[in-house]
Amino acid sequence: MAATLLPLESSSIQLRDAIEYSATGVVKKTLVKDNNCQYNLLCLAAGLEISEHNSARNATINVVEGKGILTLEGKDIVLESGVFVFMPARAPHALKAESNLAFVLTFSEGN
Repeated sequence: MAATLLPLESSSIQLRDAIEYSATGVVKKTLVKDNNCQYNLLCLAAGLEISEHNSARNATINVVEGKGILTLEGKDIVLESGVFVFMPARAPHALKAESNLAFVLTFSEGN
């Protein structure tokens, strides 16, 4: 099982301290994981693109820093600090980081 940054008990982390970028791809850090949800910090280098895909689970994005474009079910959403997005299970989506982009991606059980 992959290591998590936080235990499954009351805890906290300063997300900005955990952010790190790699010129070659995505840096993913699992913050907390249990049987129902998984909370990940994703850091994408500027210019990185993730082609259209979907997930069997519901997901949310909570942007910490940077800027990007999320194409969700054919509609573009500007990702920037403070933006929160809900993606239902199986919704097609793609992503492009316009600048270094960090966000919390949460997976939960889909319908």
